[in-house]
Amino acid sequence: MTVDAAPGRSRIRRFVGRQPVGALFTAPYLVFLALVVAYPLGLAVWISFHDYFFTAPGVPVDRPFVGLDNYRAVLTDPATRRAFVNIGIFLVINVPLTTLLSLVLATALNAAIPFRTLFRTAFFLPYVTASVAVVGVWLWLFSSNGLVNALLGPLAPEPSWLVNRHLAMPLVALFVTWKQLGFFVLLYLAALQSVPRELYETAGVDGAGRLRTFWNVTVPGVRPATTLVVILATVTGANLFTEPYLLTGGGGPDGASASPVLIIYQRGIQQGEPDFAAALGVLLMVLVLGISMINRRLIERE
Repeated sequence: MTVDAAPGRSRIRRFVGRQPVGALFTAPYLVFLALVVAYPLGLAVWISFHDYFFTAPGVPVDRPFVGLDNYRAVLTDPATRRAFVNIGIFLVINVPLTTLLSLVLATALNAAIPFRTLFRTAFFLPYVTASVAVVGVWLWLFSSNGLVNALLGPLAPEPSWLVNRHLAMPLVALFVTWKQLGFFVLLYLAALQSVPRELYETAGVDGAGRLRTFWNVTVPGVRPATTLVVILATVTGANLFTEPYLLTGGGGPDGASASPVLIIYQRGIQQGEPDFAAALGVLLMVLVLGISMINRRLIERE
């Protein structure tokens, strides 16, 4: 009896680890992931291969398998292609700007400067402020009769910022950079604490200036944080929705600031085409994963 029970206990230990209590504590989170992440993701993939539409609860309907038809519809849709171009413009502006500004500001705020706590709070405040509130401020600043155009006078763009198809998406990218900057500054501030002070002292003894010390000591020292910042900025940027929805009235002008997630909302919820929206969501997920992996390889490469 004892001999038979030993292999069973060994298999259980391999499954739950040496401390079964740890598995017990992680079980609620695993259930949460299964219900909130794994199941919706699997359902979205299934919907993307079927002719799916919303019905009343409990009504049996036939949802035939359509193969790659939904993906073909996504790839041939002009509005969707424009949305991917828009998000590409957004990422080209937002990700490098976010990474550079947050690292520079974190380095400055990590030094012994007057009112350092006040500056840290000021940079983090937009991140924790409701998007609707700060969007209202930017609408007041960049509307046709806003403060920025009043200051620029005859130099103000025509059409104005948020209704200009060339300036709408860059302005959205600047807004998102400004709003999320405080969060990434905190990430870099935490990473800077792990950079040995001896490296800075050695650089000073060798006669390195501030710029050279920043490039040769700070930048390599926070490389893991840079990887995280770039990946997070890419993921959040690719899932852009709130800002164009509020700032430009739902992707205007004429789709110049529409994002793929906004198209998912419009086609899936407003127009009742969940199969199209699911296919677009799967393609967006694969694209974001690919970009994130490429960024990680490029940043962490020696």
